[in-house]
Amino acid sequence: MSEQPPAPAPAARPAPPATAARKARSTPPPATALATPAATALATPAATALATPAATAVPGPTPPLTLAIDIGGTGLKASVLDAAGAMVADRVAVKTTYPVTPEQMVAQLAAMVAPLPPADRVSAGFPGMVRSGHVLSAPHFVGVGGPGTALDQHLLKRWTGFDLAGELAARLGRPTRVANDADVQGAAVVAGHGLELVVTLGTGVGTAFFFDGRLLPHLEFAHHPFLKGASYNDELGEAARKEVGNARWNKRVRKAIATLRALSFFDHCYIGGGNAKRLHGDLGGDVTTVDNAAGILGGIRLWDESHLAV
Repeated sequence: MSEQPPAPAPAARPAPPATAARKARSTPPPATALATPAATALATPAATALATPAATAVPGPTPPLTLAIDIGGTGLKASVLDAAGAMVADRVAVKTTYPVTPEQMVAQLAAMVAPLPPADRVSAGFPGMVRSGHVLSAPHFVGVGGPGTALDQHLLKRWTGFDLAGELAARLGRPTRVANDADVQGAAVVAGHGLELVVTLGTGVGTAFFFDGRLLPHLEFAHHPFLKGASYNDELGEAARKEVGNARWNKRVRKAIATLRALSFFDHCYIGGGNAKRLHGDLGGDVTTVDNAAGILGGIRLWDESHLAV
C-alpha cells in the first residue's frame, strides 16, 4: 500500500471578538508609550487644570469684616478683623494729640484707618462713659493738654453728648457702634461664666462687668473714691505710676483688686491695658492678666446680639 501524505493541520481560527478585546486590555502597552511626548501633551493640561485650583486656593477672610478702633489717652490703634476675630491687616497706630475736639478726633481716626482694607462695619472703644453711641464723659480729652491737665470748659461742652458713633458712621460710610474701651476689651477675653470683672490699666483706669457673658450696664468705678478721697483713676493711672514708682503702684493695684473683690464677689477678674505688663508677683487664682490687643479684638463682639446693646 502506498503511503499517503499527512493531512494538513487545520488553520487556526481567529479568536472571538470578546476574547481578543480582553487580551488587548490585559496586555500592557510598551513602557515607552507612557512617556511619549504625545501622551504627555494630552495628559498634562487636563490634569493640571483639574488639580491646580484645589491645590493652590487659599480661603479668604470670613465675612463680615469689622474695622475695630481702640481710642486711648496715649495712642489710637485699629485693624480689620474677620468674623472669627483674625486680623486681616497689620495694625495701624498713631499717638493721641492734645488738645483735641471730637471733630478733630474723628478726622484723625479717618486718616489713620484709610490704608486699611475696606470693612463691612465699624466698632470703637472709647475711654469714657458711652451710651447709645453718645459720649457722656471724656476725661482724657477735656483737659487743655490731655489727661491730668486743667479742665477746658470749651472742650467739656464739645465732648459732652457728642454722637461719636453717628459721626464715625458718616465719615467712614459704614454702620458703627461705640462702647467704653474696657467693655470692648472685656468682650474679647471673658469666659462667659458667672460674674467677671475686667480692669484696664493704661493712661487711666477702666472697668467692665459681665454676667454669664452678657455685658452689664457700664459703671465708672474709675472715678469712684479709692484711697483718701482720691479715685482709682488718680491712684492707678499712668501719671500716678510714674510719680510713686512701679513697686508702690503694684501694691495699690493689689489693694484695688481686693476692694473690688469685696465689693462685687467677682468669679474672675481680667486685667488688661498697656500697664498690665508692669504687674508682677501672684495676683490670686481668680485674677488673670490679658494682652492689650484685646482692645481691638473685642470689636467684633459689639455686633453680637447676645450682649447688651451699646
